[in-house]
Amino acid sequence: MYKIMLCCSAGMSTSMLVRKMQDEAAQRGLEADIAAFSATEFDERFSGYDVVLLGPQVKYMQETLAAKTASAGIPVATINMMDYGTMRGDKVLDYALQLIAQKGVA
Repeated sequence: MYKIMLCCSAGMSTSMLVRKMQDEAAQRGLEADIAAFSATEFDERFSGYDVVLLGPQVKYMQETLAAKTASAGIPVATINMMDYGTMRGDKVLDYALQLIAQKGVA
């Protein structure tokens, strides 16, 4: 099962994107646990996930959050602004899966 965490400033703006990603995963027959949280919940939540994707509005936090996940080998990346704005669950899911696959190669 793929475990994907989305993180934004309040945890609410990503909820629609999470639903689109879940729908896409289901269409592909992928088992995926995809959830959105606020940045304030990051520390207590990230360890349970394979990858963390940030909403563009918290891109400035990427370096700090990636430092926290480095020892666990969990990639942290920012979602493409266009994919985020147009709610392209398929593209964001592809990006998450790509980051998880790269983690396995490293």
